[in-house]
Amino acid sequence: MPGNSLVVPVVLWGKHPPTHCISCIYLSKDQKTLATGCYDGQICLWQVHPDTLQMTPRCLLVGHTAPILCISKASILQDNNYIVSSSEAGEMCTWDLVDGRCREHVKLPQVHTNMQAYHMSNCEDVRLFCNGYYPEIIVMDPFSLEILFMLSSKQNPDWISALHVLRPCNRKDDVVLALTTTGMVKVWTLLGHETKHSEPIYENESKQIKPLNAVCIQCCPNNQRTVLVVVSKYWQVYDAGDFSILCSYLAPRGERWMSGDFLAADRIIMWSDAGKGYLYKLPANKLRGKNVTNSIPDNKNFHTPSIESDSPFLYCLLSQPDNKLLSCPPAMRFVTTRRQNKEHRYLLRGDSEGYVLVWNIPEISPAQLHEIQNQKPPQPVQMTATLTTSLSEAWASMVPSPVGILDQLEKREGGCLYTFVKQYEFAISLIPAIKLTASIYLPLQSRLVVGREDGTIIIVSATQTVMLQLLHGHHQEFNNWPPHQVLSGHGGRVNCLLYPHREHSRYDKNHLVSGGVDFAVCLWDLYAGTLLHRFCVHAGEITQLLVPPNNCSTRIQKCVCSVASDHSVTLLSLTERKCVCLASRHLFPVTTIKWRPLDDFMIIGCSDGTVYVWQMETGHLDRVLQGIAAEEVLYACEENEATNASSEVGLANPAVHFFRGLRHRNLSAIRHATQRGLHQLQQLGAHANNDDPHMQRTHNSPLVIQGVKTNPKDAESHILFFDIEALIIELLNEEYAMMSPGSLEAAGLIAQSEYLKVAALTQSASPDAHKKIVDFFGKVKDKAENMERIIKEKDKHGILAKMKEGAETVHTKIQAKAESVLKQGGDAQKDGVDGNSRSNSKPILGPLDTSHGMEIAQLLLSLLHSWGLDNDLDRVCQVKLGLLRPMVPISFGLLSKANQMSLFLPTWNSAILVDDDSIPDDLPSLEDKICNMYPELAKREHLTRIFTSHTHWELSTTLTSNHLLAIIALSHTLMSMSNATFVPEQERNRKLHRQSTRVNWSKTDEEHEEMYTQQQAQIKQGWSLLATLHCVLLPDKVVEAGAKNFKRPQVEMMAKRWQHHCVEVREAAQTLLLAELSRMGPKGRKALVDAWAQYLPLYTQTETINQQAVSSPGMNHVNSGQLQQSPETAEEEFEEEEEEQVRKPSSLSELKRKQSTAVILLGVIGAEFGQDITGVDNNKRRASEDRRKSSVVEGFGQGNNNLARLTAMALSHLLLAPPSPKLPAHIPLRRAAIDLIGRGFTVWAPFLDISKVLLGLLELCSDADRLVPSMTYGLPLTPQADSCRTARHALTLIATARPAAFITTMAKEVARYNAMQQNAQTLNINMSNNVLHKAKPEILRGVELLIDKMQNEMSDLLVELMDIILHCLDPSQLKNKGLQDVFPAVCRFNQVSHCPATRRIAVGSNAGTLTMYELRQGKCTTINAHGSPVTAAAFSPDGKFLVSYACGENKLCFWQTSTGMFGLGQSQTRCIKSYSTAPIADVARLNPMRLARLIWINNRTVTLMLADGSETRFNV
Repeated sequence: MPGNSLVVPVVLWGKHPPTHCISCIYLSKDQKTLATGCYDGQICLWQVHPDTLQMTPRCLLVGHTAPILCISKASILQDNNYIVSSSEAGEMCTWDLVDGRCREHVKLPQVHTNMQAYHMSNCEDVRLFCNGYYPEIIVMDPFSLEILFMLSSKQNPDWISALHVLRPCNRKDDVVLALTTTGMVKVWTLLGHETKHSEPIYENESKQIKPLNAVCIQCCPNNQRTVLVVVSKYWQVYDAGDFSILCSYLAPRGERWMSGDFLAADRIIMWSDAGKGYLYKLPANKLRGKNVTNSIPDNKNFHTPSIESDSPFLYCLLSQPDNKLLSCPPAMRFVTTRRQNKEHRYLLRGDSEGYVLVWNIPEISPAQLHEIQNQKPPQPVQMTATLTTSLSEAWASMVPSPVGILDQLEKREGGCLYTFVKQYEFAISLIPAIKLTASIYLPLQSRLVVGREDGTIIIVSATQTVMLQLLHGHHQEFNNWPPHQVLSGHGGRVNCLLYPHREHSRYDKNHLVSGGVDFAVCLWDLYAGTLLHRFCVHAGEITQLLVPPNNCSTRIQKCVCSVASDHSVTLLSLTERKCVCLASRHLFPVTTIKWRPLDDFMIIGCSDGTVYVWQMETGHLDRVLQGIAAEEVLYACEENEATNASSEVGLANPAVHFFRGLRHRNLSAIRHATQRGLHQLQQLGAHANNDDPHMQRTHNSPLVIQGVKTNPKDAESHILFFDIEALIIELLNEEYAMMSPGSLEAAGLIAQSEYLKVAALTQSASPDAHKKIVDFFGKVKDKAENMERIIKEKDKHGILAKMKEGAETVHTKIQAKAESVLKQGGDAQKDGVDGNSRSNSKPILGPLDTSHGMEIAQLLLSLLHSWGLDNDLDRVCQVKLGLLRPMVPISFGLLSKANQMSLFLPTWNSAILVDDDSIPDDLPSLEDKICNMYPELAKREHLTRIFTSHTHWELSTTLTSNHLLAIIALSHTLMSMSNATFVPEQERNRKLHRQSTRVNWSKTDEEHEEMYTQQQAQIKQGWSLLATLHCVLLPDKVVEAGAKNFKRPQVEMMAKRWQHHCVEVREAAQTLLLAELSRMGPKGRKALVDAWAQYLPLYTQTETINQQAVSSPGMNHVNSGQLQQSPETAEEEFEEEEEEQVRKPSSLSELKRKQSTAVILLGVIGAEFGQDITGVDNNKRRASEDRRKSSVVEGFGQGNNNLARLTAMALSHLLLAPPSPKLPAHIPLRRAAIDLIGRGFTVWAPFLDISKVLLGLLELCSDADRLVPSMTYGLPLTPQADSCRTARHALTLIATARPAAFITTMAKEVARYNAMQQNAQTLNINMSNNVLHKAKPEILRGVELLIDKMQNEMSDLLVELMDIILHCLDPSQLKNKGLQDVFPAVCRFNQVSHCPATRRIAVGSNAGTLTMYELRQGKCTTINAHGSPVTAAAFSPDGKFLVSYACGENKLCFWQTSTGMFGLGQSQTRCIKSYSTAPIADVARLNPMRLARLIWINNRTVTLMLADGSETRFNV
């Protein structure tokens, strides 16, 4: 889903930092990023200052559900910032450190305990060698996370406990050295061409040695004969030649070794679980190998013999004096980094308290060593850590502390000075804040319900409370805003909340259920704020609340299910107010609950693997199962779970909740989670209702607020997910719902009638049909019901249901709404007394189902807008558009593949360097008094300014892309809503104006109207300036504002959204992409084309071939030329994946994604910056295009058109390929191809089969009238309607770009159709299925458009034009009506004349011929009439004569058609008279359309009227 929809997460972290108990640690090669993985499954990225090593927490990567066991680099390239992480649940992710995005995610059955990144001899980049709880060594690709091959054991296979990969000197192959848990050393030799399809790869040799369960094996890089093996009790050095032991050393008392490494040929570093590092010198006389003898001074034949001991010698100890007890062994790692060609060596340690320690390893010379050795007793050098830091320290250093979602409740009462000053005073006063422990968001009411540690539950308006924390504005001045409601009834912490109505509509919408640490489950009336009932049936704190599935018995359907820490589960009936079933004899914590509603069973799985089966109605324990039987029962539940109604218990990534409603997560992850005693976060029922057709909401809510805890003992932080698409849909729904069908049509949103007019012409014109059509129009205009019938299939979102209310009711609603808007604006609560009394007596929870689209949009745009880049625009935004300035730097988040999230931490913003003297004096929103009293607030304000103006755009490219798309799409949406704004006063005017249709205008009305129009114009300009700033001007402005590394929007992401199903997002992506491409300049575009051209799929006429796929090993059997995703992902947009360095695709699916992106990208570049290859008519338009295309990209130009050809073939393949599972019919990729064929038709034309393309497009839009309301209709359409709209647009573009090609090709096809029609019977073809038959209205539309736009081009092709028109018009139309009435457009040509009496049409052509169409017989004849183009032609009123005039030869002729006897025989047309006329002045010939007209005065006399106004009469 996140790949597809545009979601912007924003995090409110609150005062308490997340718990971070470190389980592994990693420092990047360039010393800029530190990653710490923790036992709760998050990874924290720290920004490291490369010189001082100062560390600042930058963002939190959320996505693993179990402890992180290892983190490894993903590439040898210095600037390739990717890491791979692996968790205890077998999940692996590749993360982009700069962007914070998850690039690839995979879940393996194997769990790794160690990964070594190693660059094999003949590979481009590193491979990951992994070992863990399985008997093989797995070798993986770090980018695609595919298993490349495995190394297996023949001799005593067992789990591998440690491994080391190395390349022996002077050899090309790689050697893998590994130790099994039972102490077998094994050696594999790899040549580099191993694949997973080859035979099993067994070890070359193996030997049993003493150490069991070794934790580490290392070869010395300087002397490969020395091998270090570490076991928790001792370490040993071996000789690699025969694995004989050289020396051994026991661990210090009470400590266990964790691992070790070599510092030099004779020095090693070891570290123990006490968090200390030990540096040893090895005895040189024990070491072997030629590198040792001559390099170590202490050797016999070097200088003089010296005192040489036989045992290793400890010369340095790295420790930290604080000696605080650690709850688990710290994670430690030895790293070597390079900076300015100098090596730095560090020992890193991360502990259970979240502290990170770094020791700089000292260089100790042999002389100093000697000194230490000679002391009696020898004293090792003591070193303390050069740096310590932690997440909680970083949090504490933030003054004022990061904002939480309910900070307004914490402030002390007092005078009405600014709220945030109070919040600030509160923050520095020492009253501890009450922790927020549980929360749930009710989207329909836009209310946030939060449970706290003291047992109270707070209910508050969500958008308002967020505005209060993040934005400046008048709301900061009210004392008691936003009004909130308190429910108190729990003694102690509230653990979980549930709003059953949200899970399923069968529950009462007033009910709210909460579970606490006081063993009670409380049932509340949400609106009255009263406690309805308290269930006390558990004997432990409540850990989770859920609802039984929809197909249970009616009694159980009224229950909720609660789980408690005493391992009991109950069903509590909300209607009977009693416990229906208490399932409580479980010996171990409950991990899963499954339902068999039809058998009345509730099936409970425990952490020890036993399964209990309970009868729900009676509460009897039916049976207890263990082992395989238990697994099978659970599995059977999953199988019959068409209804997805299982509920898992365990802690997971909140984004997973957000997207899946936590329905399908694998058992083992949950088991792991629960065995560690973690409780589940609240369930979020957003998408949990798939089982019930009545409940399937048409779309997500535009805002979801999700509480997130990394650990059960933490306070909650809150993530706001803004779903851009859902927001746009909601805004447009509000807008359309207020309009009656008439005004909808007037606004051009449903242009049904004009389509019907055109369509009617292609139908038979019997009088009753005509009457029907007239009635139909009448109905359409008056009644919404018919409208509904027509647009039913387009109207996914139920606008029309709302449209039924007449304008009057809407009017009253709007009045009420406008007043409530004002109320919310706070006018009603200026006096604190009133506000107080109301919040105590009766809850102020506004109307139930009002729409909150506008508030959410205001909040989101205020957060995203880049304030401070353009002061005038900022003023317009505040005054005219109603946006509000942020008052703190915003922590954004990012959703990526598989719903992994990265959330920016608030500590990072405060690390932005601020010079103290640079704090500006003009902070308008702070009074001097405050600035002087609280310099921190002034600093925070300054930081916010810096953040919004440029740091915001330096975070990550994906973030930039998403935010720009969101801003542009939303501002276009608001502009299209007749320029809506967030200023309450203006908004009310707009809505009232929408309703009013005044009859008699007074003077004041006119003045009002004028003011209103002016205001709307200013607003429109405001929105368009906002869009322009972010679309075009942003990069330059941001750099001006002082950004060092602006992260550009990603070209690939825009290309993927080129045909996004939400029109606003689609247009935003297109404008952004074009702006970015034109900003790149010719060089940048050339580089882009070169990078992507290699991925362009190659299509031949017959089948698809693809070179990359063939050349890569193991793929040759896959015909991957048909670039497409598998069926299930087809509707999804291609997942987001892009990187700076274009690497070879590491997997087939990635190759396909790349191919789809390449087609779109090259298509766009070709269409916009390619060159017309067929430069035929160089008129003015062409000249202007040439100017634009002076920067033609190579490959799309005249000399070299290779790329244009390949791209054109790929695009037409996508248009014409028949639907298949690999390439379904209406997917965004196909829509993009259709769109690009239209846009760049002049570039592609030489390489396309034009008639095929036109017929393909017509095929797509033959159902247009059924499917598409109108081009400007903003809501998403069905995929079919969407392709239809795109195809129609493409046809229009093609027709206007190459009118001649369009008309001649269509005429050719019509001729072919007519020929087939004559032989249809004999060939047995059903002509009504032919495209040309189905798409008649569409062709007529195109022709009408061309005549309208390009009269001159059309006058050259009149005969072909008439062929097409007569094909499309139903013959019966012309029986009793003239051509002028039926198709007036074509009658503006003087060369065309229709005679209703004889039912003939005459057309004078450019070649001087006259073509006569006999409508009776349906045939046409051509006469050579003139030597130069015919200027005008006309039938006499009685149809006996036809007069034609050609100004080129100054000749006028009369023609008469004679038929044989009684209309039999051949009819002949001959010239009966011709006159010479006066020549016309050359000036007049410039406009051939107005050259001359022929008008019959009576049956015998015709007048020739010339452009200069002269008239001449001629008689037959």
